[in-house]
Amino acid sequence: MEVKRRAVKELVTKLGSVSEQIRVEALSELRLISKNDPDSRPIIADADSAAISYIAEALYSPAQVIQENAAATLHNLSISSKDQLMSTRGVLDALSHALLNPSCPFAAQCAAGTLYSLLMVESYRSIIGHKRDILFGLVEMIRRPDSASRSIKDGLKALFGIALYPLNRAGLIGLGVVPALFSLVCKDGRVGVVEDATAVIAQIAGCEESWEAFRNVSGVRVLIDLLDSSTGSSIRTKENAVSAMLKLVQCGGEEIAKTIREMGFDVFDGIVDVVENGTDKGKVKGITLLKVLDAKSVGSLLDKEFESLMSNSAS
Repeated sequence: MEVKRRAVKELVTKLGSVSEQIRVEALSELRLISKNDPDSRPIIADADSAAISYIAEALYSPAQVIQENAAATLHNLSISSKDQLMSTRGVLDALSHALLNPSCPFAAQCAAGTLYSLLMVESYRSIIGHKRDILFGLVEMIRRPDSASRSIKDGLKALFGIALYPLNRAGLIGLGVVPALFSLVCKDGRVGVVEDATAVIAQIAGCEESWEAFRNVSGVRVLIDLLDSSTGSSIRTKENAVSAMLKLVQCGGEEIAKTIREMGFDVFDGIVDVVENGTDKGKVKGITLLKVLDAKSVGSLLDKEFESLMSNSAS
C-alpha cells in the first residue's frame, strides 16, 4: 500500500507541472489506476494530496485529451470517494463546465456519470439541485439531437437522481425538461432510452408545476399510448407511465383525474395490464391509480390483486 501511495503522490505532483505533456501523462496514468485498481481511489482522493482539485481544474483545459482523462478519473473516483469530491471546492462548478462544453462530448458524458454517482447520496441531491448550470447542462444533453446514446442515458440517470428531491422538480420544469423528455419518448427508439426517460417523467410528475407542463406537450395522451399493447412498451415503461399519472392526479386533483377518464376505457385496460403483469411495486401503483380514478368496472380485480399482494408481503 505504501508503494501505491508513493506512486500516486508522484503522479499528483506532476499534475502541477508547467509541461502539458507531463500533465497529460500523469492524468492518463491516474485514469488507468483509478479504473483498474479500486484500492487506489481513496489514496488519490486523499484530501492532503490536492489531487481532486488538480483534476477538477483540468476540466477547464483547452486540450481535449486533458479534459477527457480528467473527467474519466473523476468518474472513477466518484464510485468510492463521493464525500471527498463533494467536499472539494470547485468540483461541481468544473463538472458544470464540462456538461456545457460541446467540444468534448466524452467529458460531458463522464461528468453526467459522476453526478449520477454523487446523487446516490440523498443529502447531496439538494446541493446539486441548487446548481442551475448543472440542471441546464443535463437538460441540454438530452435535448441535443447529436448526443450519443450513452450520453443521453447518463444524463437521464443524473436527472432522475436530481428529481428524487421534490424541491428540484420545479426548477427542472422551468428549464424545459418536460418537452425534452417527451421528445425522447416519442422520437428516440434507442434501447433503454424510453424506459429511462419515463422513469424521470414519473419523478417530475410529482409537483404542482408538472400538470401545465405535461398538458402543453399532450403528456397524458403520450403516457396512455405507452400503455397500449400495440406500442410494444416494456413493462417497466408501462409502470413508469402509471406512476406518472398517479402522481399527476395526486398533485392536481379531480381536474386531472377527469382528463384521464375522458381519454376512454383503453386507459383502464392499460392500467389493468400493469396490475396483472407488473412488479409488486407497479401493481400497487396501478391499483391505487384505478381506485383514485374510481374505476368501478374493475373493482373485483382490484380487490383480488390487492389481497394477493398483501398476502405475499406478509410472507
